[in-house]
Amino acid sequence: MSIEYKINKKITSAQFITLLKSSTLAERRPVDDHDCIDGMLANSNLLISAWDNKQLVGIARSITDFHYACYLSDLAVHVDYQKAGIGKELQITTQAQLGSKCKLILIAAPNANKYYEHIGFTNNKRCWVLERGSRIGS
Repeated sequence: MSIEYKINKKITSAQFITLLKSSTLAERRPVDDHDCIDGMLANSNLLISAWDNKQLVGIARSITDFHYACYLSDLAVHVDYQKAGIGKELQITTQAQLGSKCKLILIAAPNANKYYEHIGFTNNKRCWVLERGSRIGS
């Protein structure tokens, strides 16, 4: 298997949705809302993708200032390609695009905590999320 990694290669919402559905991430992403998916792709400023020939098999989708913080919003690898180092390489390639002081930040899927700890991330209990529809100050 020869995987090619690409930086900021344009991918379609259909390719992204197919990958999300073939990984474990679709259950936590709006795969039925094409406008939202289009916006997610259009407004990401760092996109690392993994390809097996013409098939998208992995993605690291981030929003970053490249100097202080990089939010890795989506890390997905097709189930048939998992445990082959693709996710790790997507993160390494993401990190290589960032300045020396830039932190890589993510919210782990429920079953992924041990994975991130294993590859060197530290747990930060200070993350807070305000769900859409919730009101500030209520």
